[in-house]
Amino acid sequence: MSGRRVAVTGIGVVSAFGDTFGEFWTGVAQGCSAIRPMISVPAGSLRFTNAAEAAHFDPLKYFGEKELDFLDRFAQFAVVAAREAVRSSGLKIDAARGQRTAIVTGSSAGGQATKDEQFFNLYAANQRVSPFTIPRVMGNAGASRISQEFGISGPVYTVSTACSSANHAIGQAFWLVRSGMVDAALAGGSEAPFSLGFLKSWEAMRVVSPDTCRPFSRGRRGLILGEGAAMLVLEPLEAARARGAMVWGEIAGFGMSSDAHHLTQPLAQGAGQAMRAALEDAGLAAEQIGYINAHGTGTVSNDATESAAIHAVFGAHARRLLVSSTKSMHGHALGAAGALEAAATLAGLRGGIIPPTANFTLPDPGCDLDVVPNHSRAVEIECALSNSFAFGGLNAVLAFRR
Repeated sequence: MSGRRVAVTGIGVVSAFGDTFGEFWTGVAQGCSAIRPMISVPAGSLRFTNAAEAAHFDPLKYFGEKELDFLDRFAQFAVVAAREAVRSSGLKIDAARGQRTAIVTGSSAGGQATKDEQFFNLYAANQRVSPFTIPRVMGNAGASRISQEFGISGPVYTVSTACSSANHAIGQAFWLVRSGMVDAALAGGSEAPFSLGFLKSWEAMRVVSPDTCRPFSRGRRGLILGEGAAMLVLEPLEAARARGAMVWGEIAGFGMSSDAHHLTQPLAQGAGQAMRAALEDAGLAAEQIGYINAHGTGTVSNDATESAAIHAVFGAHARRLLVSSTKSMHGHALGAAGALEAAATLAGLRGGIIPPTANFTLPDPGCDLDVVPNHSRAVEIECALSNSFAFGGLNAVLAFRR
């Protein structure tokens, strides 16, 4: 599709590696796993014990106590990541620019910790529900707070499509900038799933690994939950160059699809359709892609299905692709996953370092791809895809150019 080229000029991250993009990328590039014993809930509460928690995160470093009355943990993450992204971009947002700037965020679950706490107060402790409950749990809480903080009065909204939320958010923000509807955008996702009630729901699904996340590896036993946020600053490439901004990379295209098949079982055709749509939107041939940041959850069905979809889309070129899952290091951050993975993909393209699939043990014939096992690869790649495939069969794929 024709339109303005769209650059990413700022990145902010809160993750299990730390409160900054630098800490995140250092960990991912080195193939370090941030999966550790869980501390958010009492020991023995769950059948699974490991997670990628942002255990270091101290909200009082970033917000006053009264501010925190209105901000659930997931919204705190979004705001902190947005602050870093805007600061690093050097973009000055005055009143005029604020009217021409968008915010599009993604979150699958919203304020889960607040819901858990208030339901306990209501049903178990027989206490009144806090009047701050609704502002804290609403999925757009992070986007709205970012809007207030930076005076951004253009389009501001939140997308909730389970584990594809952040990719849908970034893709729509990209289209807003490319079309000229806005002149800049903040886009990404945030998630804070570590409350007992929500974790018990994941336990009931029996898809969480009892040890660690081993995407594409034979004997993989499931996903590992993560949390955090990542936010990107998007602006026209010409405008970024004109003001001398550092450009992390270019968002070249976006594709999405629905499996129209099953709520929890993925379909290779749907994933393939979204990848093809992203390539078409970007005007890229399949052979121009050198790397795919895979959805790669570490579940038996997802990884095999995604591998089949990649082979179907790329044919013989699939053998030459590098395909890795950074969820093996930062965990599956649900609605924030695509944003964390976009940050890793952009940094990898710009720095010539392809992050690995960590915790890999043995190849699986059903995942016959070069999954960059355990160690990052120094290689110059021009174009990449980043896949997000969600429960409900909702697929969103971003195409990036170096």
